[in-house]
Amino acid sequence: QVQLVESGGGLVQPGGSLRLSCAASRNIFSTYAMGWYRQAPGKQRELVAIMSTGGSTNYADSAKGRFTISRDNAKNTVYLQMNSLKPEDTAVYYCNADHIYSDSEYWGQGTQVTVSS
Repeated sequence: QVQLVESGGGLVQPGGSLRLSCAASRNIFSTYAMGWYRQAPGKQRELVAIMSTGGSTNYADSAKGRFTISRDNAKNTVYLQMNSLKPEDTAVYYCNADHIYSDSEYWGQGTQVTVSS
């Protein structure tokens, strides 16, 4: 079993920055790809950024050039640095851990990000 706990959400003005954190209950980065997803009201959950076990990254077009996913193996923590935030980035952001060899998958509880003046 793996627990994922997100933090770092909040209210920010357009053009501002936030850094989200996702702390895993144990070291899982060698066997789980880590991703950030978001879900805005009335919309489906969508992938924002993902990091493979090897450290390669991929981003949604909406996140490219503005968001950066990273991880700290010593802290069992994945981050999402979000810059140049826009109102359309407003959503609940979820951390995801997806096992690379099985169907095992875990989600965090979500953290609200609101971009508004």
